[in-house]
This record gives sequence, C-alpha cells and structure tokens, in this order.
Amino acid sequence: MNKRVTQTSYAVRGRVLDASMRIQARMADGHKYPFDQIIALNIGNPQALEQPPLTFNRQVLSLCMYPQLLDTAPPGLFDPEAVERARKYVKCTSGGMGVYTNSQGMQSVREEVAAFIAQRDGHPARADRVFLTNGASEGVKLLMQCMLREMADGHADGMLTPIPQYPLYSATLTLLGGRLVPYHLVEGRNWGVSIEELRESLAVARDDDGVCVRGICIINPGNPTGSVLTEEQIADIIRLAVEENLVVIADEVYQANVWQQERPFVSFKKVACDLGYTAEPGDHRLQLVSFHSTSKGYMGECGVRGGYMELHGISDDIKAQLYKLASLSLCSNTAGQVMMGLMVNPPKEGDKSHALFAKERDAILDSMFRRAKLLSDALNTLEGVSCNSVDGALYAFPTITLSKKARDIAKERGIPADEYYCLEMLERAGIIFVPGSGFGQAHGTYHFRTTFLPPENKFPIMLERIKAGHASFMKDHA
Repeated sequence: MNKRVTQTSYAVRGRVLDASMRIQARMADGHKYPFDQIIALNIGNPQALEQPPLTFNRQVLSLCMYPQLLDTAPPGLFDPEAVERARKYVKCTSGGMGVYTNSQGMQSVREEVAAFIAQRDGHPARADRVFLTNGASEGVKLLMQCMLREMADGHADGMLTPIPQYPLYSATLTLLGGRLVPYHLVEGRNWGVSIEELRESLAVARDDDGVCVRGICIINPGNPTGSVLTEEQIADIIRLAVEENLVVIADEVYQANVWQQERPFVSFKKVACDLGYTAEPGDHRLQLVSFHSTSKGYMGECGVRGGYMELHGISDDIKAQLYKLASLSLCSNTAGQVMMGLMVNPPKEGDKSHALFAKERDAILDSMFRRAKLLSDALNTLEGVSCNSVDGALYAFPTITLSKKARDIAKERGIPADEYYCLEMLERAGIIFVPGSGFGQAHGTYHFRTTFLPPENKFPIMLERIKAGHASFMKDHA
C-alpha cells in the first residue's frame, strides 16, 4: 500500500472508538458492564447525541429531495416560506437534487454565502470567490493538495500547524507528503497563540530542517482547545503571514459557538480588511482562505456535509487550478449546498417562519452555553485534572496528571499514557474520550478531549459516571 496511507492516523476515530464498538457488541451479546450505555464524547456530532434538527431547514430539504410535494402536500403540512425557498433551490438546480451542479457550487447559494460574509464583516464579498464543498474538511484537503509540492533532495513543503490541532491537518499533511511545522498554543494563556513561538517554529523549520513553509493553519474558535482568539492576536498573525509570505488557512467552523462575551468571534477576513488587505484586483500581499461548515454552530448537520471556502487575495490563475481540482469530483453534494444556503440565509425577523426558527436556535445555543460551563466546572473537581474555561467550540481539553504506575502500564502496553487513561475510562464508565496525544501536546503533559453534547437532562448521570470512573482509576493507579 501507499506508505503515506498506512502512516496516517486520525485519533478522533482511533483505538478508543474501536474498543467501544467491541464493548457494544459484547453488551448486545449479554456481557455485563458497570453501565448500560456508552456515552460518545469523542466527536462533535450533535444530532447523534439527540440535538434536534431545525424544522425550517429540514422542511426545505425534504421538499427539495421530493419536489412533487411542492404541489401535492396537504395544506398546513409545510411552512409556506419553506415551500417558497425550496422552489427557489429546485429551480436553481435545473432538475432537482439528483443533478450535478457547477463544480464551484450553485450560483444562488454562493451569492447567499457572499451576502452572509459581507453582512458579518462589514466588507464586500464576491460569490465568484466562494467554493461550496462537502464540509469544510474537503475544502482544506483541496487547498492543501494545491499548496504542497513534491520536493527533491529530502526537502519538503510544510505548514505551520497549532499543537494541539484537529488531526485533519496532520493526517492530510502525511497523505500529501508535507511536513507539519508545529507551533504550540499556550495553555497557561487559555490556549492563546504566541507570535514569538510562531517565529521560532518558522525559523527552526526553515533554517535547521530545510522545510519550505507555505502557510499557517489557524483554528478559531479552537478545536480541541475551546479557545477564542482576540482581534489583536488575529491581526498579529496576519502581519506575520504578510511579512513571511504565508498563506493563511482560517478554519472558522465554530464561529457560532462562543460561550463568553469578552472575546466575541471576529473573522480573519474582517481583520484583514480592517488592516487594509482588501484584496483589490492584483493585491496578493495577503493570501487568505477561510472555511465554514453546516456541521457545527447550532445546526449540527454533520452528515449532510455542507461547507464553503472563501478565497481572499488569491490570484485568478490559482483559483482556476482549484476549480480544476474541484471538477475532478464534479461537484459537492447538492443537499449540502442547500443546507449551506439555509445556514447563511435563515429566516429573518419579519418572516412568519422566524419565530419558530429563533426559538429552536436559541434553545440549542443557550443549552450549549450552560453545558460548556457545567462540564469545565465538573472536570476541575477531578483529582489531578485542570481545565481551562470553555470559551468556544464544542470541546474541553483538560490536562491530567498521571501517576508513575499508570505511565509504566501504558509503556508496557506500547501506548501513550493518556490513551491508556481513555481506554480505562471506557471500561470503567462507558465514556469515550479522545487522548490528547492524538492532537499533539507539550512533551511530558497529558490531556484528553471531550465534547459537552449529550442532552442537558442526561448531564447529571454523565458527570457522575465520569467522576466515579476517574476516582476508580486514580485509586487503582496511586
């Protein structure tokens, strides 16, 4: 096989998840465990943990998938505004959801995305600079395929990548033969970005390792850290990127998931334009590509696979190459494109459908706000565990102090110590965490990532199981 494939790992669906599937199979065969159900806290998959989809969006999507209902559905079954929106999307596809669209995505949806970006940032956006993709992940892979070149004489192209990071980036770099150039986020500063650390990592990669560093990846709000960058930090990163000729890859899929008021989400596009990098024709001083997704926020439409990337300061020649590469897959799925249109252009105040939409949206976000604090507070009560406040995204990334006994057992088994802890928490409490080693972490430290997505009414039971399982582990490994 291709060695790059066998060398690629993706911890979110790694050894701990495999063990959980074996346990579930044994439970189905009657094997008894100290729990009656496994709670999956390993992935940001809201609807798998009982988050309901939004009524308006699912009505529109249902009508698009079966357009005969537009004319035959009984009165009152569908919101009239949902019917009107579905007619628009069906007409734009020239044949319904089963047809190929333009490889860049439906023009009407790209116009909705551009309007959303312009309203969010207070700066113009253009539909011809937007690509619709199968989730943000596909857009990231598409861009990195274009950026990372085959190098001779043992040299490699590389990307500055945060540590800890969402392992999509490390996995894609491995697959494409690129080099991950790590810059460590500062846990003591709520997982903030240090410009000094960035400069040092860049210098070491270029001068000592001979890596041609092509760009910098930023995840804001942070996955797995739950951090939110300040506007000043974003501005510093942009200035560094311009100075060092780096493409900025801004993963902003959690921009609707912010759980504090001191640091609201601000996009890289807005800060770039405020600094004067407006990407007027011929201005390529800053090359920025921003990503968003229907999977997160308050929608949680992970399986529909809707996403977009916006090009800023990218030349037409490069855009043409991205379009050619996107054309190899013909187009992203039409249902995801429709869902993206619904995400960026939801019912507005004054629309009859707005009241129900706002009620459902706010209920989801308000509950997430409470659950984020409940989880971080509970983690900080555990022996040997310390967790920063969860300021954004869907995750906590606490540090855990593991005893010599635990570390020695893990070493004997040939696995990282935090992975051993996660496997033990699965066996003892039926809880699926992801070991911090799968995201990267400072040498000698141990972490795990957990979501806070189970429904609020099940939180007390979930937290009790975490506390009991952790106490049992710590006692047995004292």
